[in-house]
Amino acid sequence: MSETNLIANRWQTSLSGKTRHVINPAYNRPIREIADSDAADVDAAVRAAAQAFPRWSHASGRERAQLLHDAMSIFRSRYLEESARLLTQENGKPLSDSLKEVRYTADVIDFYADEARRITGTHFAGDMGSTHSFVFKQPLGVAAAILPWNFPVDLLAWKLGPGLAAGCTFVVKPSEEAPLSTIPFVQAFLDAGLPEGVINVVMGGGVTGAALVDHPGVAKIAFTGSVDTGVRIAQAAAKNMKRTTLELGGSAPCLVFADADLEAAVKGALRRCYSHTGQICISVNRIFVQAQIFEAFVERYAELASKLTIAADGLLEPDADMGPMINAAAVDKVRQHVEDAAARGGRVIVGGDAPRAEKYAGGGFFFAPTVIIDVTAEMRVMREETFGPVAPIASFVTAREAVEAANATPYGLAAYVYTRDLDTAFHCARSLRCGGVGINVNDITDIRGPFGGAGMSGIGRELGEPGIDSYLETKHVRLAYGSMP
Repeated sequence: MSETNLIANRWQTSLSGKTRHVINPAYNRPIREIADSDAADVDAAVRAAAQAFPRWSHASGRERAQLLHDAMSIFRSRYLEESARLLTQENGKPLSDSLKEVRYTADVIDFYADEARRITGTHFAGDMGSTHSFVFKQPLGVAAAILPWNFPVDLLAWKLGPGLAAGCTFVVKPSEEAPLSTIPFVQAFLDAGLPEGVINVVMGGGVTGAALVDHPGVAKIAFTGSVDTGVRIAQAAAKNMKRTTLELGGSAPCLVFADADLEAAVKGALRRCYSHTGQICISVNRIFVQAQIFEAFVERYAELASKLTIAADGLLEPDADMGPMINAAAVDKVRQHVEDAAARGGRVIVGGDAPRAEKYAGGGFFFAPTVIIDVTAEMRVMREETFGPVAPIASFVTAREAVEAANATPYGLAAYVYTRDLDTAFHCARSLRCGGVGINVNDITDIRGPFGGAGMSGIGRELGEPGIDSYLETKHVRLAYGSMP
C-alpha cells in the first residue's frame, strides 16, 4: 500500500496515482511502495499547513510543549523500535546505530518542547521623546522540511522540534531512499492529538522537492543534503526571499598532533570515519598526523580498520561497525576516489574494494573500510567529499601547515583536533574554517549548541537557540505615549 502522504492528518496515496519503491541497500531489493507526489500533492499539503497555522501559532507555549512531550512519550512506548528497524532496512546502518538515532530524535523534540515556553521578546524605553519599544518574536508560517537519507528521523527532529515549538506548521518531504522510518515518528504526533494539518508529509523525489521549494505558501525551507541541491534551493528561494537553513556537504579534517593521546586519537578518528559507512556529513574525510607519530598512528589505525565488522544485514548483525552504502552510485564514487588516489601514487594498505565474503554476494552495495597513505593534495580524496569508508592519511610538520591543508577545501562543516596542548587547541579552533570543531572528541553535536557550516557547507544553524530563532520573525513595535496628566 502506498498511503504514505499525510495531508490534514489523513494518510493517503498521491493525487497523481504514481508510486515508487524503497530499496533495501543490503540486498538491492524493494521493501515497500510509497507515494510519488506531484505539484498537486504539494499544493494540498501546503494549503493544509496554512489552514492550521493560525490555531497552532496562537496556542500557548505551554500547550505546544505538552503536546510535543506527549508525542515523544508515545513514540518511545509504541513506535521507537519499529522506526529503528525500518531505518536499518531502508538505510543499511546496523540496528544498534538506528536505535541510537531514534532515541536521540526523541530527546531533540523534548528539548525544544521545553524551549516553547521560553520564547520571549524584549522592550526598552525610547531615547527620542515619549516612546517605548517592544520586540516580538513570532513564527514565520509554513515551513518545508526536506530531508536526507542518512539520518532521516533525527534530522527531521532537528527541524520539527524548533519549528513546532516556535509555532510554525510543516510540510515534510522525506528522502525517497529512506522515508519509511519517519512514518511511525510522525504518527506519534497524531496519536498525541496534534491539530489537523500542523504536520503534513509528501513523499517523492526531486520533482516533489522542487514543487515544495517553489510553492508561494512556504515561508521557510530547512534542507539537509548535497551541495548541488542546496545551491538550487538557495537560488529558487531567493526569488521570493524565503528564509533558508541549508546544511550541505563536508570534508572534515582530523588533525593529530604528536602530543596527543595516540590510542584515543586513533579510535576517535576511526569511529568518525567509518560510522554509517562514512556516509555522514561530519565524517572524518581527511586525516593529518604530525610526522613524529605518523608511522605509529598509521600502524594502529590500519590494524583496527582491518578488524571492523560489516553487517550484511543490520537486523541480523545489530552490533556491527558498519553496513552497506545507500546505492550503486555511492559505491561507484568511492571506487573512483580510491582508484584516482592509487593512480596518483597513493598506497592502499587496507581495503580498497568490496568485501569478498560470500555473505555479501546478495546484490547489496558494500565497500570495505579503506586506508590510503602517500596521499597528495591533488587527489580527489583530499579535495572532494568521498562520503564513504575511506581514510586518506597525510603527515605534517607544523600546526600552520596542518591548518592550511585542512582549510584547502570549499567545505567548512566540521573539524577535529587531537592534542594535549591548550595553545595548539585554541589556535586550531580559531583558525580552522568550519562551523564546529571537536577537540579530543569526535562529535561536534550537542542539542544545546549550534550546528551548521561555512563556505559551501551551508547557510544558517540548527540546534541550540539559533535553531529555534530560525523559525521566528523578529518584529519591532514602537509606541508613542502622551505626557503625564
